[in-house]
Amino acid sequence: MSLKNSLKGDVRKISEKVDPDSSTVTKILSENQDQTVLFENLNGMRAAGNVFSTRKKVADALNIPENGIVEHLMSAVGSPVKTNITKDPAFRNKCSDPDLLSLPIPKYYEKDGGRYITAGVIIAEFNGKRNMSFHRMMIMDKNRIAVRLVPRHLFTLHNEAKKVGKELNISICVGVPIEALLAAAVSMDYGADELEVASSMSVKSHGKPFEVGKCDNGLFVPAESDYVFEGRLTLETTSEGPFVDITGTYDHVREQPIIKIDKVWTSKDPIFHLLLPGGYDHFLLMGLPREPMILKTVRQVVPRVKNVRLTEGGCCWLNGVVSITKNKEGDGVNAILAAFTGHPSMKQVIIVDEDINIFDDREVEWAVATRMQGDHIIKIPGAAGSSLDPSIDTTTYKVGYDATIPLDKDRKLFTKIRTEQ
Repeated sequence: MSLKNSLKGDVRKISEKVDPDSSTVTKILSENQDQTVLFENLNGMRAAGNVFSTRKKVADALNIPENGIVEHLMSAVGSPVKTNITKDPAFRNKCSDPDLLSLPIPKYYEKDGGRYITAGVIIAEFNGKRNMSFHRMMIMDKNRIAVRLVPRHLFTLHNEAKKVGKELNISICVGVPIEALLAAAVSMDYGADELEVASSMSVKSHGKPFEVGKCDNGLFVPAESDYVFEGRLTLETTSEGPFVDITGTYDHVREQPIIKIDKVWTSKDPIFHLLLPGGYDHFLLMGLPREPMILKTVRQVVPRVKNVRLTEGGCCWLNGVVSITKNKEGDGVNAILAAFTGHPSMKQVIIVDEDINIFDDREVEWAVATRMQGDHIIKIPGAAGSSLDPSIDTTTYKVGYDATIPLDKDRKLFTKIRTEQ
């Protein structure tokens, strides 16, 4: 489903002109993050934010039940499908010389290093290995961007190109379907093709493979992209940041590579996708794709796992909840250890029984309050954690709560009475 098709239902439209260098975009998006917002005149063009700010919006775009997102993602990662190449992709409607400063790209916070592309995915290929991944990108001028590269797959491709003195051809895609956004954030083996994961989701959701189109640089990108920037990841670097990351706090300024843009493709009536840093969109598009790995690793030690959730209160990154059906005593502890293996950035996880709705924070807290004592808290000091956690030193202190009912107790004493409907 294209970005435009996701702009349905309760959409707030902002018709007045919005200055991209003001804090207006952030103010408006923050007022009600559950509501999608369409800016009709952001720097003279259209842009949309809070598009996938709830699990329901994500599920609706995927045409699946809300509680089925994790299984849907895990299935797609395990069964990739070849993409369908179209000769007439939507993004090839118009081509122009780059002028990034004229586009609806805002500066979100006062101390940001500049205007930022926040919902852009980068596609690159080198020596037969293709990668699609999320990256924050700070606009430097009309055709240069500073990009944050963490030491993962695009970082590796860039280094492979640098070894032979080459720049790395890339395409930056903005306004892509939800399948591409989620696939770009999943954890996969180096060389695995994220576009084929998007294609698997598309087959399961819409009955057809994901469509891609060819750029002039030879790269295949989502056909339904609203914007495609063809460029090169150069051998030059610059200071990138400050930038507000997923925790809502400023990340460090680092020396990062420079992208030079050669041309800009746009679809008909394009809409620029805005992702509010530290907002609900950011939480879900970064956190949701991590949940399948947690589910997979926990299932390796506890066969019956009902569901997994990275919580919004933990920025969908640092805190999690897993519901299981125990076979034996100790399954809760094993689930804690496996969950941390599945998502090493997580520093707190709560394990509950299958009757607890893990998407209801009150039910989860109720399980902790009524089904466990302090001696069921597992403490793991000196562990590697997330660099995004502002409280971390060199290592982190992880905590797991086994809030499952002991098997030797009368379950009736722990069962919450529910009103019959």
